[in-house]
Amino acid sequence: MDAFSYLSVLLSIILGLAITQILQGLRGLMQARGRLVVYAPAVTWALLLLVVDVQSWWATYTLRHVQEWNFAAFGVVVAHSICLYMLAALALPDVHGEAPIDLRAHYWGHYRWFFTFVALTALLGIAKDPAIHGHWPQTTNLVCQLAFAAAGGIAASTRSEGYHRLLAPAAVLGFVGYIALLFAQLA
Repeated sequence: MDAFSYLSVLLSIILGLAITQILQGLRGLMQARGRLVVYAPAVTWALLLLVVDVQSWWATYTLRHVQEWNFAAFGVVVAHSICLYMLAALALPDVHGEAPIDLRAHYWGHYRWFFTFVALTALLGIAKDPAIHGHWPQTTNLVCQLAFAAAGGIAASTRSEGYHRLLAPAAVLGFVGYIALLFAQLA
């Protein structure tokens, strides 16, 4: 077994748990829809994270070309996956009992942690290239990751309802644009 095959098992487990977390959260909301108070940013972030987690798992496959691994490089990649799991864990509430489920209250109760993980995930996305390949990411990737980190940092530090309501759809558009740019560079 080569190093990537061995190391990718742990990454796949963590990302699989993140995807499971989001799917279980969405399932719980559907089952409790009669007592659910919907908040669009929370639902938008959960759906976006589902796509981000799948894309991250897909992108991890490119690491199969890395021949030499050290613990620092693997640590950055694992930390990135762990941050994605933490985002998934914070995106939606656990649904238990018969109490009303207020997504707005949940969102504002966890927004600082959530957006700190958004910023940290983006910064770890930047750190992967130096840790693995010894150089900074391509300019497009670097600029996009810095933009995600800045947006997350601002969101973690502000309770502006307007900023948070605009950030969720902007993040969707930004991530779609980011993926389109990356795939355009690969073509």
